[in-house]
Amino acid sequence: MPRRPWIRRTLAALAAGTLLPLGAAACTTGHAHGGTVASSPVGKVLDDTDDTGRHLREVDRKNAPEVGVEVAPLSDGGWDVRLTFRHFRCSAPGMRPAATTGRGLVHLLVDGREVTRLRTPEYHLPDRLVPHGTHHVTARLYADDGTVWAVRGKPVQSTADITVSDAEAAEPSTGTTTLVAGK
Repeated sequence: MPRRPWIRRTLAALAAGTLLPLGAAACTTGHAHGGTVASSPVGKVLDDTDDTGRHLREVDRKNAPEVGVEVAPLSDGGWDVRLTFRHFRCSAPGMRPAATTGRGLVHLLVDGREVTRLRTPEYHLPDRLVPHGTHHVTARLYADDGTVWAVRGKPVQSTADITVSDAEAAEPSTGTTTLVAGK
């Protein structure tokens, strides 16, 4: 059978014409972890990331979202985690992956490891996640596109320290919003 190079070129051009727009669409999905962040009129996406690899979304300190975290032992086991917000509301599940001023979700971390993602101000933290010793329970605010709300280049978060020496004698702890990495 004779070669027909024009057929290959035509098929390659058709494939490129079909796949290139799909590739461009994939780059603007709004996922800030392992991909490109869609542009938004809210804040400025920084090249810097948090410790999970998510890009920081810088906003002015004035009216920036804030979070407070309080952790208290429960008599039937586990811990009661309560969050307070200022200039922030949790988005409903299924929100469009776009940054909206003062909206998003909370990632709850214990000793730097993500435990859950919250869309409510309350959570029951199981005992198994906080064995004997001192632990850091951190609530970090994220926009719906996966970027981390940040002020002055640091994630908006709050950390409460809890020490477990005896399951029945644990002390509650309250954290406050910090605009710097860490506590």
